Amino acid sequence: MTRFFARLWIEWTIALGFLREGRAQSVMISVGVAVGVAVIVFVTALIQGLQSNIIERTLGTQAHIRLISPDEVNIVLPTAKGTLQLIQEDKRAQRLRSINNWQQISASLDQLPLLTAVSPVVSGPAFARRGEAVGSVALVGIDLARYQKIIPLKNYLIGGQLRVGAGDALIGSQLAKDLGVQVGSKLRLDTGQQNSAVVNIAGIFELGVRELDARYVYLDLKQAQSLLGLPGGVTVIDLRVADIFAAETIAGQVGRLTSLQAESWIKTNAQLMNALTAQSLSTNMIIVFVAISVAFGIASVLSVSVVQRTREIGILRATGATRQQILRIFLIQGAVFGLLGSLIGTGVSYALVWVFNRFGPGLFYIPVSSTLILVTMLLATLTGVLAAAVPSRRAAALDPVVAIRYV
Repeated sequence: MTRFFARLWIEWTIALGFLREGRAQSVMISVGVAVGVAVIVFVTALIQGLQSNIIERTLGTQAHIRLISPDEVNIVLPTAKGTLQLIQEDKRAQRLRSINNWQQISASLDQLPLLTAVSPVVSGPAFARRGEAVGSVALVGIDLARYQKIIPLKNYLIGGQLRVGAGDALIGSQLAKDLGVQVGSKLRLDTGQQNSAVVNIAGIFELGVRELDARYVYLDLKQAQSLLGLPGGVTVIDLRVADIFAAETIAGQVGRLTSLQAESWIKTNAQLMNALTAQSLSTNMIIVFVAISVAFGIASVLSVSVVQRTREIGILRATGATRQQILRIFLIQGAVFGLLGSLIGTGVSYALVWVFNRFGPGLFYIPVSSTLILVTMLLATLTGVLAAAVPSRRAAALDPVVAIRYV
C-alpha cells in the first residue's frame, strides 16, 4: 500500500511539473475549461429558474389534478337479432351535476400518501349584477381551509379580508373594475335558475390571469350549492400532489380508484409541457457541444505536450517508468485541467448569477443548486480524463530509444 501511494505521488509530481513547464498552455486551456463550465452552470441554472417560475405561476392558480364526473352518454337500445340499425348520434349535452358519494371519495383520498391536499368544490356559471352593469362569472364554492392548500388565496389578496360564508364573497380584481365595486360593496348573483342572492364583497384577489380575475367569485360551499341548485353536492374534487411531474401518472391511479374522470395539469397544459421539453432539450444540446469543445481543447494541448516532451518521456521510460505510469501521468494532467477549470468556472458562474439576480430585470430568481455544481465539476473532470486518453496512449506507446534520440 505504501509503495502504491509512493508511485502515485511520483506520478502526480511529474504531471504537475509538466504543467508548470508549459504555464502559458496550461493557463489558456484552464481558462477555456472555466469558460465552458461557467456557460454550462449559468445556462442550466437560468433555464431551471425560468422553468420553475413558469410552473409556479401556472400551478399557482390551478389544482394539480381535477376529478369530475364521467361524461354522460346516450343510451342506445338493443335491436332485434339480424336487424341492421344505422344511427346518427349527437353528443349528449352535459348538465351541471354532483359527484356521487363525494364525501366518501374525499375521505378515501385524504388517506392517500401521494396526495398532499384534497378539496371538494362546487362551481357553475352565473351573472353578477350591480345596477345596470352585468358580468358573466363563475361561482366557485369552497371549503376555505381545504382550498387554501390547493390555491393559497391569501397570497393573492390585494384588498379586504380572506373570508367567505355568511353572505361574504371574494371576487377578482378585473371583475371588481368592470363592475365598479370595491371591498364592502354589494353584488347580486343570479344563476338563471330562479336562484339569486346578494353578497357582500369581503375581499378582492388578483391571481395574475386576466380571465380568472374577470370571472371568479368565491363563495362558501353551502351558499354556492344553494345558488347552483345542487344542495349537498360538489362538481369537482381538486387535488394537489408532492411531485408535480408525476401528476399524470397519479391522475390515472386516482381515476381508476374512484371511477371518476381525472385531469392533470400536464394534460390541460400540453403546450406548456412541450415548451419546457424543448427548453430542456436545447439546454442538453448546449451542454454536449460545450463539453465536446472543452474535450478537444484539452486533447490538443496534451497532444502538443506529448510532442514537446518526447525526450523526457523517453528518459522516464529508460529509468524504469512503465507504460501504465506514463499513461497515468497524462491522464492526471487531463483531470487537473478539468478540475481546475471547473473550480474557476464555478466561481465565474456564481458571479454571473449574482449579477443577474441583483441587477437583472427581476422577472424571476435564478437558484444554483449544489447538485448542479457537483455534477458539472464531475462532468468537467471526466471530460478532461477522456480527452487525455488518446494523447496519453500515444505517450505510453513511445519507444524509449527513439524518444531519447528525438530532437
